[in-house]
Amino acid sequence: MAILVTGGAGYIGTHTLVELSDAGYEYVVLDNFCNSDKKAIERVEGLTGKKIKIYEGDIADGELLDKILNENDINACIHFAGLKAVGESVREPLMYYKNNVIGSIKMLDKLMERGVKKIIFSSSATVYGDPEIIPITEECPKGEITNPYGRTKSIFEDILMDTAGADSELTAVLLRYFNPVGAHESGKIGEDPSGIPNNLMPFITQVAVGKREKLSVFGDDYDTPDGTGIRDYIHVVDLADGHVKALKKIGVLPDKEVPADKGILIYNLGTGRGTSVLELVKAFEAASGVKIPYDIAPRRAGDVAKMYCDASKAGKDLDWKAVRDIDKMCADSWNWQKNNPEGYNS
Repeated sequence: MAILVTGGAGYIGTHTLVELSDAGYEYVVLDNFCNSDKKAIERVEGLTGKKIKIYEGDIADGELLDKILNENDINACIHFAGLKAVGESVREPLMYYKNNVIGSIKMLDKLMERGVKKIIFSSSATVYGDPEIIPITEECPKGEITNPYGRTKSIFEDILMDTAGADSELTAVLLRYFNPVGAHESGKIGEDPSGIPNNLMPFITQVAVGKREKLSVFGDDYDTPDGTGIRDYIHVVDLADGHVKALKKIGVLPDKEVPADKGILIYNLGTGRGTSVLELVKAFEAASGVKIPYDIAPRRAGDVAKMYCDASKAGKDLDWKAVRDIDKMCADSWNWQKNNPEGYNS
C-alpha cells in the first residue's frame, strides 16, 4: 500500500515526504513542477536513502491518474498540489480556480471512482477570513475571505464536505495551516519561492543573504503591542508531522489499515502563539547574527491585525503538538538559506 502525495516536490510536501519515510510509509509523488524543483526530490532521496517514484504531470490529467492508480496500490492521498500566491490569485483568479478547484475536483472524481476514499487536504487558515474569535478554534465560522487563493481552499473544503455527505465511505481530514516557516535541520531542503517571496520569512532570509535590499513591513498601526501584524508561525517539520498523525487518525498505518471514524475531520495546525512581524525580525537577527534593514509600508488590503489559533483539538484527537519554537524556526530558516543562497540552484 502507498500514499499518493500530490505536490510532493513543494515546500511542505518535501518535508512531509521525509516524515512519512521516517514513520515507515510508502508513497508515490505527483507534481507538475510549476512551482517546485526536481532537485528538491533528489535532496529528499538523499535524506531518506530511498528512491522516490515520481510522476510528472497535472492533477487534472485523468489518464495520468489512471496510470498511477493502475501501477500502484494507493490507499490514501495527501493533497498539497495547488497554486498558493495570494497576490497572484488576485491578478489571475481564473488560473487559481481552474487549478485549485477544477483540477482538484477532477482528481477527487478519479480517486472516488477507483475507491481511494481517504484524503488529507492541505487547507489554510485563510478560510477564517477576519476571524470572529481569537485564538481561532475549528468552530470559528468561515469569514469573508479576502482573496481568490483563500476562496479556492474554502470551496474545495465544501466540496469534500458535500461529497462525504453523499458517500459515507469518504474520510477527509482538512488541515488548516497557519504560517509555515523553517526548514529541515540538515539545511538540505527548505522554502525556495520563485520570484519575489510572498511570505515574510523567505523575504527576511533573502535580505540576510543580500539577495534583497531590505524588508518592507506592511503597516505599523495595527491594534497590537508594536503595531505590526501578529501571526501564528509553525515550523514546517511540525506541520509535516501533523500529516503523519492525521493518516494514523483515519486508520492508515504504514503496513495496513485499521477501522477508524469516517466523514470530515477539521484541525488547526499552529502553535497557538502569536508573533508580530517585528518580533520575528528580532528573533531572526538573534538566531543569525545578521541585521535586517526594513522600512514601514502602507497596510496591504485584506491583512488582519491578529491571527493565531487554538490547536488543542489536534492535540487531543491526533496526539499532535508543535514542539519547535520561534528561535528554532529562525535558526533552521537561516541554516537553509545561508547554505543555499540561490535555493535549489545554489
